[in-house]
Amino acid sequence: MIKPWMVIGGVTFIVALGTALMKPRDTIWGVHLRRPDWLVFEPAIPFIWTIVFVAGAASATIVWDKDPGSLKTWLLMGLYLLLEIVTVAYIPMTLRLRSLKIGTILGGSGVILGVVLALLAWPISGWAAALLLPYLLWSPVGTYTTWEMIQLNPEAA
Repeated sequence: MIKPWMVIGGVTFIVALGTALMKPRDTIWGVHLRRPDWLVFEPAIPFIWTIVFVAGAASATIVWDKDPGSLKTWLLMGLYLLLEIVTVAYIPMTLRLRSLKIGTILGGSGVILGVVLALLAWPISGWAAALLLPYLLWSPVGTYTTWEMIQLNPEAA
């Protein structure tokens, strides 16, 4: 029997593969951008996002398990999915369009969606809301970093 966590984890994994939509020429553009001097943790970013996505999937699973199949739960699952799509779209869209401004807009949109989702999850489960904390802490860092990169690379805005 397929468990809800398997479906949620599978969807999370499949959506996360969206970063594979990057083309080498797009990646080269991004590599050549100047970065803030304080961005010393860049090699850890893929691991950080892995933790964020796993925690988000766990949050969604808890919400699903509290009221499986209800309209409210399906709408929340849609919001979890939208948040992941916006988050995953950040890198391919920023690189493909060669626009740090697009990245900043997507990052900021993700922060807002994350806050809304956490507020909606809180009454259902404190744990579900708490599992969104890694996203709520990390996403603003990424958004701010992108905004800071605009200052360093105005031609890439």
